[in-house]
Amino acid sequence: MGTIKLFFGIFLIVASIYMGVELVPPYYSNYEFQDAIKAEALSSTYTPKSEADIRDAVFKLAQGYSIPIAKEGIKVQRTGAQNAGSVDIDAPYTVHLDLPGYPYDLHFDPNTQNK
Repeated sequence: MGTIKLFFGIFLIVASIYMGVELVPPYYSNYEFQDAIKAEALSSTYTPKSEADIRDAVFKLAQGYSIPIAKEGIKVQRTGAQNAGSVDIDAPYTVHLDLPGYPYDLHFDPNTQNK
């Protein structure tokens, strides 16, 4: 009985480590990407960038963080005056994980609004 508990305990530890290795990188990349688009929205509010230029910059950021998103999936909206308005950025994406016996999709919706 003691050896079964030992093997079960080792299995749980190994499974926990494996799940951590699979799940932590997408969540960390999302956190960094969210922070980067907030900074982009802040700096773009006070510059003469067009919506297409902001979209290109966000797409480059996404590629830098290995975010699987199409350029058409990034929504940028500038409202108000050039230096006094707001910039809204919405970039939803999905990361597919092939876990053993259970494929899983993680849905992320990083967005920001700078007023």
